[in-house]
Amino acid sequence: MRCLDERPSSGARCYGPAAVRVTADIPAPPFPARLPWVNVASLRMDKQRGRPVLIEFWDFLRVPSLRTLPYLKAWHERYGRGTDGLRVVSVHCGGYEASTDEDAIREAVSRLGIEHPVLIDSDFELWQVYANPGWPARYLFNGEQRLVDVHHGEGGYLETEAAIRELLGDDGDDVGLQRAEDDPEALLVIPTEDVAGAYNGPYEAGGVWGVFAGAGTVTANGVSMQLTGPGAFNLIWHEEHTAGVLTLEVGERVQCLATCFTPGLAPPGSEADDGSA
Repeated sequence: MRCLDERPSSGARCYGPAAVRVTADIPAPPFPARLPWVNVASLRMDKQRGRPVLIEFWDFLRVPSLRTLPYLKAWHERYGRGTDGLRVVSVHCGGYEASTDEDAIREAVSRLGIEHPVLIDSDFELWQVYANPGWPARYLFNGEQRLVDVHHGEGGYLETEAAIRELLGDDGDDVGLQRAEDDPEALLVIPTEDVAGAYNGPYEAGGVWGVFAGAGTVTANGVSMQLTGPGAFNLIWHEEHTAGVLTLEVGERVQCLATCFTPGLAPPGSEADDGSA
């Protein structure tokens, strides 16, 4: 994706990073013993030999993790069939205190409709083995358990899927893009910066998210939702980059950990600055 910053204070552009094809011979680290799993009793990495394995580090309270999740679910559904199909494993490492609670993680996995295996790594044990830099991050291993593809952050979905299909020898229909703004050729506008805690005021974005702990009522621009536990929720969505005003009311038993703004498609007629004089 290409990003166009229309804020007067900056002329920066950004490009969504591509997945990196790995050339070094890096073996797959084993899953730490005794860590809890969701959706399976447990897994051993060495027992996955003969099939591709996609490892994704995530946090259910991190908006980028939730924006990547539809691809993990779609790849699991499309390529995970059979004993030699793709094995998708989400490794949950909570970056907030509220996302380290095992019961809250299990509830989030159920609420988000995740059916593939989830490893709960609240002490960042496997994270440290990978020297993982942040959320989300995915690592694709081949059937010989050698690393072939890495991607940190959002984006790079077409490259990752192409690598999966190559490993499986799959020439059928692909999953493709789940959102228009994920198109590598899409022109996006950089949104308002994320804010710690609850935010009220003007913003520019394609979407507005709230990250919450606790249970109770949250109201965004007059629309209320009832929270039963911690979670990150898309409060407002626009078809393209839009200027608006956010009015966020948080119930007394709810804590807003962050207000996040995601990029939207540039309005028709927008042009990216190519940096020429």
